[in-house]
Amino acid sequence: MIFATRALLPGGWAQDVRLTVQAGRIAEISTGVRPGAGDIRVDSLLPALCNLHSHSFQRAMAGMTEYRAAGRESFWTWRELMYRFLDRLTPEQVEAIAAMVFLEMQEAGYAAVGEFHYVHHQPGGAPYDDIAELSTRILAAAGATGIGLTHLPVLYSYGGAGRKPLLGGQLRFRNDVDRFGALVQAARVAANGLPADTRVGIAPHSLRATCPGDLAAALPLAEGGPVHIHVAEQPQEVADISAWLGARPVEWLLANAPMGPDWCAIHATHMTAAETEGLARSGVVAGLCPITEANLGDGPFNGPGWLAAGGAFGVGSDSNVRISLVEELRTLEYSQRLRDVERNVMLSGPGSVGTALYTGAAAGGAQALGRAAGSIETGLWADLVAIDSNHPALCALNEAQLLDGLVFAAPDGLVTDLWSAGRHAVRGGSHIARDRVVPAYRRTVKELVAGL
Repeated sequence: MIFATRALLPGGWAQDVRLTVQAGRIAEISTGVRPGAGDIRVDSLLPALCNLHSHSFQRAMAGMTEYRAAGRESFWTWRELMYRFLDRLTPEQVEAIAAMVFLEMQEAGYAAVGEFHYVHHQPGGAPYDDIAELSTRILAAAGATGIGLTHLPVLYSYGGAGRKPLLGGQLRFRNDVDRFGALVQAARVAANGLPADTRVGIAPHSLRATCPGDLAAALPLAEGGPVHIHVAEQPQEVADISAWLGARPVEWLLANAPMGPDWCAIHATHMTAAETEGLARSGVVAGLCPITEANLGDGPFNGPGWLAAGGAFGVGSDSNVRISLVEELRTLEYSQRLRDVERNVMLSGPGSVGTALYTGAAAGGAQALGRAAGSIETGLWADLVAIDSNHPALCALNEAQLLDGLVFAAPDGLVTDLWSAGRHAVRGGSHIARDRVVPAYRRTVKELVAGL
């Protein structure tokens, strides 16, 4: 049983709330009641968000790419270091890094993650004896930390638009559709050992890393689960796809792929107004990664156009250069303000911007991961996060302002407790596996950087 001084329910804040959790789901909600003996008592309870887009291994690169080299720095120069980094990564290191990332996500307030996993093979591209070796490592890290996982094996067949060959570090990603199908099925078998909220979807990496025929052949492998794809992240990508397929990436997908509510379009940064409206109305979730998009210089998302068309959105930590749920939401809003020279942009009418950002990302993230979550309601997974409203950053605010304070004024560290499908992973602000996971991560990154 969980007792909260207040909880954000679908109808708004409620006082003195008692939740019963059974088999990982919210079984009963009572309001205006007293706590029972043995209840876990918290201050302010919120639905925990899903982190809809992560490449966990990139966490170990954080801080290594902020030195300006000669010439113009861009996403593409960042990618060169990432490929060198990949040449050294072992399965054991993949698992240790992922466990650290998942722990940090839960301490930041994320109950679940969509792991967009594209490192499949050994350096040079030879498969492991178990084709799902590295997927199994991601699953093991999720099991060790208790985070909810939607595992998204990536189809990555080509090095660029027009079926360019893969080179260097990209060889670790390579699969044709048949081998990708075997990988997905092996990952599903491995996932059977994890809790019932675990899901396995698919992720055609992007139009530049696949081709129309392969994309069509791969989509049935989703089996009704989530389909995630990078779209329109970079202007060069848009130009390359346009030159090859005769249409911009989003334009081509809307005309040729069965896009709908099971899909998540990662980034979708460089879209026309017509593409923005069409993609939003298709029911696709926009997978926004504001910290990474700012770090890589991708550009801002068209938030006002997306919201005007009724589009759903969620947030992810992508490169994991910094794992902060509130900073993702804050950066999303601030990117819109800087572009439009306006305040309070990411909502379509009067109201609290922080509440709109938080609840919008909660609903969209859960949809993107195919996860019955995103709200505190009976029958949903008990993805819950508790914060301390007595913190100096929040103590002067009333309930209507609380999420504004959390998103725009609060530092990290306000999470006191977090449950992923009822698994109480964060207690008193610290993950229960921290003493084991953090030392293993430190050893791993020291090994990795020694040879870079």
